[in-house]
Amino acid sequence: MSQIAKPGLSPLPAERLLWQYLVPAGTHWSGVMRRGSALRLTDSEGGANCAVTFFNAEEKLERYNMPDTLKAQHTALLTRGHCLYSDMGRILCSLIDDSVGWHDPLCGVSDAAQVREKYGESHYQSARNAMARSGRDSLLIELAKYGLGKRDLGATVNFFSKVTVDAEGRLLFASGHSPAGGAVDLRFEMNTLVVLSTAPHPLDPAPSHAPKPALLTAWHAGEAPADDCCRNFCGENQRGFVNTERYYLS
Repeated sequence: MSQIAKPGLSPLPAERLLWQYLVPAGTHWSGVMRRGSALRLTDSEGGANCAVTFFNAEEKLERYNMPDTLKAQHTALLTRGHCLYSDMGRILCSLIDDSVGWHDPLCGVSDAAQVREKYGESHYQSARNAMARSGRDSLLIELAKYGLGKRDLGATVNFFSKVTVDAEGRLLFASGHSPAGGAVDLRFEMNTLVVLSTAPHPLDPAPSHAPKPALLTAWHAGEAPADDCCRNFCGENQRGFVNTERYYLS
C-alpha cells in the first residue's frame, strides 16, 4: 500500500489523504473540516506554536468552550484521548493521536501591546512577511472572513506548547517542548470551522521574534467507533458523543 510518511505519528495511507498545506511562520489560516475528517498538525521544525479555536460551521454561535472541556475531563492539559467541547455540550473534535504529549489550553494568545513591548515596533511596510503580528490580530483577520469579530474570539488551544504551574502559582513556559516532526491528529465529530495562528506563544521567553511553520494534513478518518479511545476516556465523553450524534440524526 502506498503511504504518506509523517514524522512523529504513524504514516497515513495515501488513499485517505485529502490535502496538505504548510502554514508559514507567524501567519494564519482557517477552513472548514467536515464530520469524519481529520487534521494532522505537524511541527515541521520544532518549537512551533499553533493557537487554534473552533466553531460549529453551520451555527457559529456554538463554539469551543475551554472551561467545559477541562472540567469534563479533569485535566489542565490536552493530549491523546481528550475531546474539545462546544458550549452546547457537543464534541467538536477529538485528539485521536499525539506524539507531543502536552498541549496548552490555558494561556490564550498575545495581543499587539505585548508584541510591541517584547519585540519592538514592526510594520508590514518595512518588514513585509517578517513583521511581528500578534496571535490575536492573526485570528481576527481569519474570523473576519466569516463575519465574526472581536466578541467572537474566545479561548484557544496552543498546540505544541507546554505551560506548567510552580508552587507559587507562576506559569512556566517549557522551551523546546515540541521536537521537529512532533504531531497531533484531530478527528472532527462536527462540521467545524477551524481558525489557526502560528504566532509565538505569549509566554515564550525567546528574546527575538522567531515563529515556526506548521504543516496541516487533512485526511479521512471516519466516525468514532464504539471502542474509540476518546469516546471511552471518561463517562462525560461518552455522553458528549451521544449528544453530538443525536445532533446529526435530524
